[in-house]
Amino acid sequence: MLGGLLIAVGATLIVQSVTVAATPAPKGTEPPGLGSGRLADRRFEVRTARGSGAALYFGNGSLEGDGQATRAIIVVHGVLRNADTYFATGRIVLAKARAAHTLLIAPQFVEESDLRGHANTAGVLRWTGEWPGGAEAVAPAPISTYAVFDAMIERLADRSRFPSLRQIVVIGHSAGGQIVQRYAAVGVAPSGVPRSGPSVHFVVANPSSYLYFDTWRPIKGRACPDFNDWRYGFSGAPPYVTGNPAELESRYAGRDVTYLLGTADIIPNEWDLDTSCAAEEQGAFWFARGKAYIAYMGARNPRGTAQDYAFVGGVGHDNLKMFASPCGIAVIFGRSRAACAAYGKI
Repeated sequence: MLGGLLIAVGATLIVQSVTVAATPAPKGTEPPGLGSGRLADRRFEVRTARGSGAALYFGNGSLEGDGQATRAIIVVHGVLRNADTYFATGRIVLAKARAAHTLLIAPQFVEESDLRGHANTAGVLRWTGEWPGGAEAVAPAPISTYAVFDAMIERLADRSRFPSLRQIVVIGHSAGGQIVQRYAAVGVAPSGVPRSGPSVHFVVANPSSYLYFDTWRPIKGRACPDFNDWRYGFSGAPPYVTGNPAELESRYAGRDVTYLLGTADIIPNEWDLDTSCAAEEQGAFWFARGKAYIAYMGARNPRGTAQDYAFVGGVGHDNLKMFASPCGIAVIFGRSRAACAAYGKI
């Protein structure tokens, strides 16, 4: 018997036990020790009031423009910065979905060590290990990783570059899911896309933790001194984050976010699960933390949100099995969710 976090979605939080009856499916997420993979072979210029620099990405096309693309998928890597792995996942998803006119972008947020031994990297943006939280680049300009997402979305929404684009989908798994969820909460660019422009849909898959808008947490009594520090709460948020939590929560509830969770993502001692005290206050494992957050958003927004959820049956902590599943493809491409183990509005 593990945890106590199977919850009804709605205005009331219902806490009950979760019984673990079976071994989860084999996990495909990379083990410790792997590096950041290949350096991305494409770049685009990010210009801000604080300076400019080149951001790296893999793509099946270019951010410079595409007159035929009707959908863009931005797939976000995790802490290993192995964007090539996630680009490969994205290509498999496109093939399984038989998706035409779809631009696939896999940004790479590099650290200084990733650039060693590579030529022509003087103007490339690079960060410290704090990049997942929206930290500013150490060179060539203090540009937040979240400002890179802004630049991508603004460019994709530019009708002179992408005249046929109808939808932007930002997807992330595990640590990538954490990044996507925080950016969905505090990101600036989605609010600037005109109504005539493409819609923006965020898919948050199996993150280790979530950004809460107040001091409530599912697990009480742990007395964690840092439970509300950024990225669990708003204390010490980076300079990119503007607005108070109440304002940001109201905007976030109106953004198109899907929480995509694997029902077998239930192992409490996986190497890549955040086991800090602050994370443990959110639940015992990935699936429990996700269900708790879905209930949290439902309880705080009894009139409903623009958000929903979908559960992938029998899948554990594996980005490929999540996104390439019939349920994952349905979520990403806006198709029937009949293949999902559960789904619904929040």
